Amino acid sequence: MLSIIVPAFEEEDWDSEKEEFVYRKLGHDYELKLEHSLLSLHKWEQRWHKPFLSTTEKTEEEAMDYIRCMVVNQKVPEEVYRRLTEQNMAQIQEYIKNPMTAVPSEKEKGRGRRQIITAENIYSWMISLNIPPEYAKWHLESLLTLIRVCEKDNTPPSQKKHSQRELVNKYAAINAANRKKFNSKG
Repeated sequence: MLSIIVPAFEEEDWDSEKEEFVYRKLGHDYELKLEHSLLSLHKWEQRWHKPFLSTTEKTEEEAMDYIRCMVVNQKVPEEVYRRLTEQNMAQIQEYIKNPMTAVPSEKEKGRGRRQIITAENIYSWMISLNIPPEYAKWHLESLLTLIRVCEKDNTPPSQKKHSQRELVNKYAAINAANRKKFNSKG
């Protein structure tokens, strides 16, 4: 969970007696608690009817709405979202991008089309891998890493992908055995 402080609104005024600008705080600082989780993703996709994890850029309105979906505080005044600073936004982006795990992420390989992932895909994977529903509150990157690890652990050895070197060695061994068996040179 990320906790950020959204500063109170400051009003600038001119003090004609002292001949200087004065700043007054209106309201108070607000602590905003956010979770980048499957639940947040699901809320956003229900509102916007499109996949959040796609590579297409989000509009400012869509990005701000995802922040609203991430907030776990109750009844946050709308003005708090308008007071988010550049530093607040940077903290949120850093939190979203944080892998939250020691397991290295697997980058997409090849040039094929990237699968579009929606909340429903992730829920389906969780069900098929027997991942308890309370894990939907985990940081999204941690949950996706857990899903990849579970898939890898549950894949039978015969279906696991081999490196190019492993395949070359495997076929060389098969060819050598066949040459010996059939008393052949080629």
